[in-house]
Amino acid sequence: MAGSQVDADLWISEYITPWDIYVHGITKVLAYKKTAYQEMYIVETGAYGKALVLDGKWQSCTGDEFIYHESLVHPAMISHPNPRKVLVLGGGEGATVREILRWKTVEQVMMVDIDGEVVEACRQHLPEMHQNAFDDPRTQLVIGDALLVLDKMEQQWDIVISDLSDPIEEGPSYKLFTKEFFEKVQRVLTPNGLLVLQAGPVGTFAVKVHARLVNTLNSVFPHTYSYSCFTPTYGEPWGFAIASAQAIDSQPNPATVDQHLQDKTTGGLRLIDGVALLGLLQTPAYIRRAIASETQVYTLNEPPKFFGKGALNQSVT
Repeated sequence: MAGSQVDADLWISEYITPWDIYVHGITKVLAYKKTAYQEMYIVETGAYGKALVLDGKWQSCTGDEFIYHESLVHPAMISHPNPRKVLVLGGGEGATVREILRWKTVEQVMMVDIDGEVVEACRQHLPEMHQNAFDDPRTQLVIGDALLVLDKMEQQWDIVISDLSDPIEEGPSYKLFTKEFFEKVQRVLTPNGLLVLQAGPVGTFAVKVHARLVNTLNSVFPHTYSYSCFTPTYGEPWGFAIASAQAIDSQPNPATVDQHLQDKTTGGLRLIDGVALLGLLQTPAYIRRAIASETQVYTLNEPPKFFGKGALNQSVT
């Protein structure tokens, strides 16, 4: 049968729903470590290049990570009038910092990640992603718990980007998707600062979790906005959310955005331009309706838990 040739004997299976699995063929395991916080694989895939996998869940890969990372970083950077100081929570691959450093206005980036062993493995095995962003003099790397770091932080930030792994029960990040955590972030934002976070899948099965995350942000911030993009290796559309004390323009003029990017960045963007940003911000009706009908707020007592933990499997074909 046409298209039936299979070229891998090692597979990462990620559960999308109780009935759906997305499977990636692995050609080589580059690194493996069970750290104090999570189980890490860095692998070579047959179709999408090198990838980081944490607790069996696909994080990003060299083949299409630009779609996720540009979507995560640049809508907020464009929305802010003069982003100079940016705080990143998570982001072990270094690709989020890489995208922030494209902005000429940026003077300081602090990245806080709880798992130094994952960061070091990414520095060694995923240079395509970080592109030496950790060595930029504007970058400060802090290995620590974001909750504790925020509690002690006095500095204020123009933008805070939450690039955390999914809040599965066994993982280290489920507390960082709650009202209490968002209140801590709000305290360290400048008056016109923005918080942006990866906010889970927005396929029809999973949209309720995304809607509850946005509703949780609504309980803390005057203005929130949901948007999403499709990253092929995730197997479903992925949601993001921006929150701020200021209104967020969801219909920016493409020509104005293009000029802004030309003036304020060093270029090299592969996804985002004026037209792409305008399209990205047009949230589908089913997501808007799910958010509008949601009443639950995630708290430390009732945190979110995303569905599905992946697995590394070996099979002979």
